[in-house]
Amino acid sequence: MKQGEQSYLDLLKHVIETGTKKMDRTGTGTISVFGYQMRFNLSEGFPLLTTKRVPFRLIASELLWFIKGDTNIRYLLKNNNNIWNEWAFKNWVESDEYSGPNMNDFGRRSQTDSEFNKLYEAEMESFKNRILEDDEFANKYGELGPVYGKQWRAWETSRGETIDQLKDVIEQIKKNPDSRRHLVVGYNPADVNFMALPPCHSLFQFYIADGKLSCQLYQRSGDLFLGIPFNIASYALLTHLIAFECGLEVGDFIHTIGDAHIYTNHLEQVSTQLSREPRIFPELKINASLKSVFDFEMGDIEVIGYDPHPTIKAPVAV
Repeated sequence: MKQGEQSYLDLLKHVIETGTKKMDRTGTGTISVFGYQMRFNLSEGFPLLTTKRVPFRLIASELLWFIKGDTNIRYLLKNNNNIWNEWAFKNWVESDEYSGPNMNDFGRRSQTDSEFNKLYEAEMESFKNRILEDDEFANKYGELGPVYGKQWRAWETSRGETIDQLKDVIEQIKKNPDSRRHLVVGYNPADVNFMALPPCHSLFQFYIADGKLSCQLYQRSGDLFLGIPFNIASYALLTHLIAFECGLEVGDFIHTIGDAHIYTNHLEQVSTQLSREPRIFPELKINASLKSVFDFEMGDIEVIGYDPHPTIKAPVAV
């Protein structure tokens, strides 16, 4: 199995060459394969892809949002992170309280309807401002339901109790490193219908050997062009942070994907990315004065020596 960025590029090629054309809930259409695995040796550099610019600031702020157990986009907006806006905005414009222009035809954003796009952006900007300025509005329409942060930090049991999975797994790593139960589960069947988006990264497991912490993620569904580069870096960062707290070195990040797909409106962008030569991965620098994963803020994390190819833009399927 190839490692590093080439393993990701090989996955893109594999899907294009062998994938099956399928429709999906967004109506966009994909090319898809079922079952694929990549491996990244974290001691060889931080896996932030270089064949296109991947915004580390967005990845870090989203991960910290998960770690805090937050499920409202207000924290993300305060950190200038807009990657979850579409789902919250959709809930707003489809609500009985919304009285603005019809924004329900999200598919028009990927077409050449410039008038609709301008209207959409104006409504979105107004929505974001209300989330930041109006507590009551934010509590109602900034909330995404029991998504990742809720499941990681406050999984509700059938007995009405809550389990802090992330805190518990860190304690288990420290006290019983050889356990085979270092798991955190994000996909809670009881809560799926109440989530803005059911968890794609469904569960992750840690493994300790030779003083190194490795992590394997099982992701039920992966948007290979837009989402997967974020997921790779996010779980690599999580592994680094937990290894740091537990006094361990980093090992491998293993990424196992169920439905690995490329949206049909991303094929041109994928072709551009595949034409580029990978560069050396950057290094991760974290604030060594902190003691706990739960103490980190944005200023405590940065990547050094990141020299990617330019950004490649593509529409998000909602």
